Amino acid sequence: KPASKRELANFLIGAYRVSIRRATAVIQLRQATYFYRPHPRDDRAERQRIREIAATRIRYGARRIHVLLRREGWRINHKKTYRIYCEEGLNLRRKRPRRRVAAAHRVARPTVSSLNACWSMDFVADQLFNGQRIRALTVVDNFSRESLAITVDFALKAEDVVTTMRHVQALRGTPQRIQVDNGSEFISLALDQWAYEQSVTLDFSRPGKPTDNPFIESFNGSLRDECLNVHWFLSLDDARDKIERWRQDYNEFRPHSSLGDRTPSEFRLAHLEARDL
Repeated sequence: KPASKRELANFLIGAYRVSIRRATAVIQLRQATYFYRPHPRDDRAERQRIREIAATRIRYGARRIHVLLRREGWRINHKKTYRIYCEEGLNLRRKRPRRRVAAAHRVARPTVSSLNACWSMDFVADQLFNGQRIRALTVVDNFSRESLAITVDFALKAEDVVTTMRHVQALRGTPQRIQVDNGSEFISLALDQWAYEQSVTLDFSRPGKPTDNPFIESFNGSLRDECLNVHWFLSLDDARDKIERWRQDYNEFRPHSSLGDRTPSEFRLAHLEARDL
């Protein structure tokens, strides 16, 4: 490893008995640089807070943690947040799939530019503490990234999907399009009839291609990492309560980089205000 200029200067001073001025002049080092001693700031408080956020928000990366720190009033640069994040070994390791040739031939979908233009929904499976299986139907607005509903039960049928759609429709209006996979609940006559009556287009993913519905896949990954894998569910009611509290936290607290580091609720309200101007 090559020696620093300060080390070279010290070597010349010790080996040849020359002055500091002469040694620094030979190696073209400013004396101010030679005498400078770094005075690092005490960042233990920042490190502690970053570790706390990373421990409770296990899917948050350095950028999202930095947004939360600034929201809490910490005066910290994003580069320092990233440096501490890496030094603490908090880096998220993700397997990145290789790009396939077929990816270039995916069917292009309409650009989503407004609320209710396109929703996505899918199922997630988990279990209670005693091993009893439960299912959750998740519904997301692709434009605002907002979680519109998470219906939890031991078994969910096509009629339950329609009931959830009617409930969300009463609160948020009717979507133009809904992206779904080819599950039996989504290709059912009950959902097809509801969609026909409401003039809603059901946009089905290609078989074996979950990447055709990326928004709900990303949301379900966050749901599993930040809620399902973190909590023990003692009963169905307990699962519903914890999942609903996480859904509200996701909508009202969790910043999204794709939304300009705003929460889905903030983004939706800003869009509505801009639309009404």
